[in-house]
Amino acid sequence: MTEPPVWKLARRELRAIGPEGGRRPLVMGILNVTPDSFSDGGQHGSTEAAIAAGIRMARYGVSIIDVGGESTRPYSAPVDAEEELARVLPVIRGLVGRVDVPLSIDTSKAVVADAALAAGAEIINDVTGLEGDPAMAEVAVRTAAGVCVMHMRGSPQTMQDDPRYDCVVSEIEDYLR
Repeated sequence: MTEPPVWKLARRELRAIGPEGGRRPLVMGILNVTPDSFSDGGQHGSTEAAIAAGIRMARYGVSIIDVGGESTRPYSAPVDAEEELARVLPVIRGLVGRVDVPLSIDTSKAVVADAALAAGAEIINDVTGLEGDPAMAEVAVRTAAGVCVMHMRGSPQTMQDDPRYDCVVSEIEDYLR
């Protein structure tokens, strides 16, 4: 019997089966193309460096490559859609056809998600839980994109004001309902 897919995307299915048939986790490689990223210290300062890093991630076995053009680290300043698009689109275009894993766009802006999906991304990773831009859900439905719904309290400017949870899992579950 074939193991059912963990995630059905429009163009492929992701399975949690390793090469020897055992279960394996799906791993999302984070490829931030921002000068102020908290996860990589802004090390992908050029399109070429970011593309090379994405190719390495795929070679090392990540399941998804998540491309982000706006930092969501605590107290980070937002960037406009034009700047975000200028950062992510060349990287997505440079990875399409060179890696055999789905690309994810890490954005809270529907216009950025729409353009990234048109360029070859397959998943929307929205840190606002589809609440930051009223048009995001429509983009996801219209394009049949996979969606990774994230959660944070407030915005990057306020998320550290009161980051306490009594029971994190049930509180986030309640929030997402």
